[in-house]
Amino acid sequence: MQSCQLRRREFITLLGGVAAWPLGAHAQQPAKPVIGFLSGRSSEESRYLVAAFNDGLRGEDFIEGQNVMIEYRWAEGQNERLPAQAIDLARRQVAVIVAVGGDPSTHAAKAATTRIPIACVFGTDPVQTDLVASLNRPGGNVTGVYPVSHALESKRLALLHNLIPKGKAIAMLVYSGRATSELQLEEARNAAVALEREFQVLNAATPSEIDRAFATLTQSRVGGLMVSADAFFNSRREQIVTLATFHKIPALYHVREFAAAGGLMSYGASISDSYRQVGVYTGRILKGAKPLDLPVLQPTKFDLVINLRTAKALGLTIPDKVLALADEVIE
Repeated sequence: MQSCQLRRREFITLLGGVAAWPLGAHAQQPAKPVIGFLSGRSSEESRYLVAAFNDGLRGEDFIEGQNVMIEYRWAEGQNERLPAQAIDLARRQVAVIVAVGGDPSTHAAKAATTRIPIACVFGTDPVQTDLVASLNRPGGNVTGVYPVSHALESKRLALLHNLIPKGKAIAMLVYSGRATSELQLEEARNAAVALEREFQVLNAATPSEIDRAFATLTQSRVGGLMVSADAFFNSRREQIVTLATFHKIPALYHVREFAAAGGLMSYGASISDSYRQVGVYTGRILKGAKPLDLPVLQPTKFDLVINLRTAKALGLTIPDKVLALADEVIE
């Protein structure tokens, strides 16, 4: 009798254990994928860009904190931090590395891993800098958005042409020796010829060379300045905008951040939109897409931003026909 009762207890215990096992397994939620977000910028200045990135992720049904996690690494403008930060993210086996805030973050990420997919906002031509094999077929583990368009220089020069007296020359600040700079420069020169404008070129590849370039401007008959699209100039925007304001030189830039920092005007691709598109690509990669199958995207949306406070400080009146074209006016 005791033996029968014992066997009965053993059976009930075993049955209870088997019944409990699926419940326990069901309670363990699958681990959320982790995105490594590597930026040369600071978190403070990147809030609106992170919001745009997350908007792109949401478009692919990924919401931070719900079904995906993001590990942020900020270099705070100190690019020497990026290699160690990229290695740290690679060691954590994140599902994707998002490299933004300048090409140094992309190079650091690529050096840290050849296996983890990398989605970027490129600052310079990714083919020329050996980050991808081609725009249509990137190859390897890197893809993203290249927001620079060389076809905008004629439009930028025409905008300055409408602000500056005809007797004054227009200058262009370029990063010396960069292939992408040469393409921008060629289009700007052709546009200057078509508008019968004297055109000067100023080369700079270091902060001190930027200072010297502005010293040259003040000694010549230059009436306005175009700053070519380059990641280096992006990183020196405070210096460039301050010098242009101090020397009272009307200047036109390629991204909104210059105008927001006090620059007169900007015309170019929306950086927010570029981050949103990288968010979309990141979501697709999380769903199984491979970077080599995702072509590098180029901009489709361009914004004209005018800073009226700066125009007033420079003693300029922005023509109504130019104001009518503005996507944003800072007052």
